Amino acid sequence: MRVLHVSYCFYPDPVGGTEVYVEALAQEMQKLGLEVAVAAPAQRETHYSHKGLPVWRYAVSPTPQDLRELYGAGDVRAAQSFLRVLEESKPGIVHLHALTRGVSLAMVRQVKRLAIPVVFTYHTPTVSCQRGTLMRWGTEVCEGLLELTSCTCCTLQGLGLPRAMALLIGRTPVALGTLLGSLHCSGGAWTALRMRALVRLRHATFRDFMAEADHIVALCKWAQALLVRNGIPRDKITLSPHGLPHQPPRIQEAEADQLQASQVHTASEAIRVVYLGRLSPEKGLDVLVQALRALPGAPVELHVYGIDQGGAYAEQVRKLAAEDPRITYHSPVPRERVIPLLSRYDLLAVPSRCVETGPQVVLEAFAAGIPVMGSNLGGIAELVENGVNGLLIEPDDIPAWIRQLRSLLEEPGLLKRLREGVRPPRKMREVAQEMIELYRNLLRRAA
Repeated sequence: MRVLHVSYCFYPDPVGGTEVYVEALAQEMQKLGLEVAVAAPAQRETHYSHKGLPVWRYAVSPTPQDLRELYGAGDVRAAQSFLRVLEESKPGIVHLHALTRGVSLAMVRQVKRLAIPVVFTYHTPTVSCQRGTLMRWGTEVCEGLLELTSCTCCTLQGLGLPRAMALLIGRTPVALGTLLGSLHCSGGAWTALRMRALVRLRHATFRDFMAEADHIVALCKWAQALLVRNGIPRDKITLSPHGLPHQPPRIQEAEADQLQASQVHTASEAIRVVYLGRLSPEKGLDVLVQALRALPGAPVELHVYGIDQGGAYAEQVRKLAAEDPRITYHSPVPRERVIPLLSRYDLLAVPSRCVETGPQVVLEAFAAGIPVMGSNLGGIAELVENGVNGLLIEPDDIPAWIRQLRSLLEEPGLLKRLREGVRPPRKMREVAQEMIELYRNLLRRAA
């Protein structure tokens, strides 16, 4: 069986959690005897090997020709280039991990014309939510139902319009937006006036994409519920939660790290909190920093291993932390060093303010044997059992984060109890086995 995984980007480019997942899944499938390759859009066509995985990069246009390309069937050049990948790699299954102009509806239709089964994994809310976070107005969890007016207004407010203006412009007739599109009007007010037509196009693209896919994989329960809510048959969806994307460290290495952790903890007499992730607003590091600053002198250390992508937010968070000697910034660490690193700390903080299917760092924390203090949202809430293997806190609620930090300091044995509640996470090998069985079923039906 030949499988081609298609992701938004791939190594050696900067990658996110989806690409870490794709790499780990593909490698596990190789170990189980499958022929596996990866494809992803790039500036030009190329073919190389990454850690034993054949990688095909197909060409995508540098910039979209029109906004409809972003919201609709996708980039024509990418679809044509991807067809050459299909002809050369000859997969029996194509497994897509994104829905963008470079991993598009046009590409899926090409695959289906070749009678190759298509599987799609829903990794992030950007697949169905134009705002990208599944947070209505940026503050409340959305159920994800695709409804034209509410989605348009929320998108406009997310782009910077005041809510009242977004509610007004979000009701602009679709016919006007379509006319402006035909005249190639874009940017600023023109884009705002076109947004209702663009969101309608995006909704249609999403529904057509889901209809073309032979099967859909949901990584968590909320994603499965969202898909069903939007009319996708339940029997077309497989719930397959995340697996740990790499092997835990050797016992000897883990024991050495744990010893170091206990020595550091005894010396400092402080609770050592660690944050790993992007320095971006949706990850909510500012919430954690402000909560700690509200407890001056409290014996808590925060160590930030942040991926700084530049911009005002990263600078803002660094300024917030600059005057507090308990907060230390470090460079990001290689993925294979994450679990040994986490085992040196008392708990992981995940203060996200967006709905996620992961994040994978929660699994890595459990593999390291430490509890998680995280937002009561999405995949975090499905992985963390409040009071058992971690603490769940309402997102963006700084007073609640302050109270939980206090409870860790004031309740004897709470941290020890949470650590004892941590269990080893599911492995990527289990995910690979589930996917292989899914592929076999699809191929049997297609035969």
